[in-house]
Amino acid sequence: MEPDAAVRLPLVAVHPFRAIARRFAIALLVLLGVVLIVYLDRDGYTDTADGEVSLLDSFYYATVSLSTTGYGDIAPVSDQARLVNVLLITPLRVLFLIVLIGTTLEALTERSRREWRLSRWRRTLDDHTVVVGYGVKGRSAVSTLLANGMSKDEIVVVDPDPTTIADANERGLAAVLGDATRADVLRRAGVPTARQIIVTTGRDDASVLCTLTARQLNPEAEIVAAVRDSDNVGLMRQGGADSVVISSDAVGRILGLATVSPALGQVLEDLIASGEGLEVAERGVTPREEGKTPKQVEDVVLAVVRDETVLPYHSPAIGHLVRGDRLIVVRPSEELPWARRPGSEAEDFGHA
Repeated sequence: MEPDAAVRLPLVAVHPFRAIARRFAIALLVLLGVVLIVYLDRDGYTDTADGEVSLLDSFYYATVSLSTTGYGDIAPVSDQARLVNVLLITPLRVLFLIVLIGTTLEALTERSRREWRLSRWRRTLDDHTVVVGYGVKGRSAVSTLLANGMSKDEIVVVDPDPTTIADANERGLAAVLGDATRADVLRRAGVPTARQIIVTTGRDDASVLCTLTARQLNPEAEIVAAVRDSDNVGLMRQGGADSVVISSDAVGRILGLATVSPALGQVLEDLIASGEGLEVAERGVTPREEGKTPKQVEDVVLAVVRDETVLPYHSPAIGHLVRGDRLIVVRPSEELPWARRPGSEAEDFGHA
């Protein structure tokens, strides 16, 4: 497989009837243009039937000339008419034929267009998010990113399954077909220039190797990985993962809590579901919140991030909130989770 063949960009859909109507309109304009040219210069043409060229004769000549039929019953006789045929009607004939065989032409130029799109895509690929594995976890991760304001153009999917890649393309995502444990595949996805990398493969050994390879290609990116077995968390962190989620333990704990307390299970399900009920989000401390305790903040604060250290809301080390702190909060899903609180934008701007 050629390197470029592994990169699949989402198609720009054009309705078939719209494409046909556009080509028909172009062909009709070319035909009318030739009719106008011939009719205005009708004295330079001769008709073997009656010697004169009428408007109907102009349509007839334009039709047989553009279709390259050329019966010869109407022909240019003056030097001017013949020059017009060489300089104008012949190029229009070529254009007319190109429009008629547009489908064949598109097939011939598909490779060139694809290479041009890939080249443009690579030039703009920077500071993006790479999602390795587009299964249930990968799809959920992408949905959460999109729900929190990330553009589809900022996401690249990597997966070894062609069907999965096609599904990602249908959702408007660029995707790379291949084994994410290979460095060349991750390079095609732009891992060296990525800002974030999410690893959600179906096997822990593949996730560890993928994380290790991604970290070698990009020492600065934030890598978040999922593993099934808690015994592999240490390997994942040694491989370079910044955050590790144990999927089996997380599901098992939610199932256990839901059994003990159905209400608690509903709340946890609500927090996990994106776009409904409550959302967990991270945001900066606003100027009016500085000097307050987490309990005095309008949002429900779960933790405070200070100097890259996560402190539980009840930690004595927090004391009072200071400039630069970030809050992990619970907020209604109607509010954009990563946005500032309404009314705080002006204060933040003046404080910056």
